Amino acid sequence: MRAMLLREPGPVEDAPLAAVELPDPHPGPGQVRIRVRACGVCHTDLHTVEGELRLPKLPLIPGHQIVGVVDEVGEGVSGLGQSQRVGVGWLGWACGECAFCRSGRENLCERAEFTGLHRDGGYAEYAVADARFVYRLPDGFSDIQAAPLLCAGIIGYRALRLSGVQPGQNLGLYGFGASAHIVLQIARHWGCRVYVFTRGEAHRALARELGAVWAGDARDDAGAPMHASIIFAPAGELVPLALGALDKGGTLALAGITMSDIPQMPYELLYHERTVRSVANSTREDAQGLLEVAAQIPVHTEVETYPLAEANRVLQRLKARQVQGAAVLTVE
Repeated sequence: MRAMLLREPGPVEDAPLAAVELPDPHPGPGQVRIRVRACGVCHTDLHTVEGELRLPKLPLIPGHQIVGVVDEVGEGVSGLGQSQRVGVGWLGWACGECAFCRSGRENLCERAEFTGLHRDGGYAEYAVADARFVYRLPDGFSDIQAAPLLCAGIIGYRALRLSGVQPGQNLGLYGFGASAHIVLQIARHWGCRVYVFTRGEAHRALARELGAVWAGDARDDAGAPMHASIIFAPAGELVPLALGALDKGGTLALAGITMSDIPQMPYELLYHERTVRSVANSTREDAQGLLEVAAQIPVHTEVETYPLAEANRVLQRLKARQVQGAAVLTVE
């Protein structure tokens, strides 16, 4: 099979992914093989390829927003069959036995394995996945439109829930990429007023087009306090700015898997019962919830598409903040 393989991490400007031919994989017990049609490109892929995350497996095929069809089924699998269209997200396996799994927090599983990190992902013609962590996709989305839902959508949905925002309240979004443009649509569906803080004018224009009541820079005065906010950009310097715009009792959710250091800040920014919480991974319940609400709205995903062989260039564009909405690799 064709694949984009990471042998050693490095700056994306040096094109660390190599186009290779590998033997076709086959599923083991409890697994399915998926013929990949599309795979979303995520900031986590960027952190993986550049080595900002610890890499438990090398060489590695990145990619964890996989859309395709089941074409081989392993022993003991039920509920999934040949030619079914499915998706695979970031959480690739959880033990089901640790205290976190038993309490409904499999996103914090002590032995969790993640797609495109511990397990080869979707920057390839085929991917093998644990059948329990494979999702049937709503019919209303094309393969390309569905791909960003499988991480950008799921982690955004979890961040939105953990922010505690209520209908009629003000929600601030810091950074406006793949996750934020999906979250904006869900928040509006819930009756929230959405304010977008981002540097790029093209991103601000898209935010307004999707229904943001205001879009500007993180240092600008939005004219109203935020009842809840989410930071998607991996920039620690945004934390004091977001807290400064947050109303009493509000929650600031940090949705990134990594972030630069948070600068020293006065206690008064946290006072009045403001809360800062991180968002770690996601659960299968998050995935099902996101797919259901995305179909109800329906969510529109703004997508740029590229052939599989251009994975390095896409990651370069992502790093340079040149992607409008989400980027998706197509596998012919």
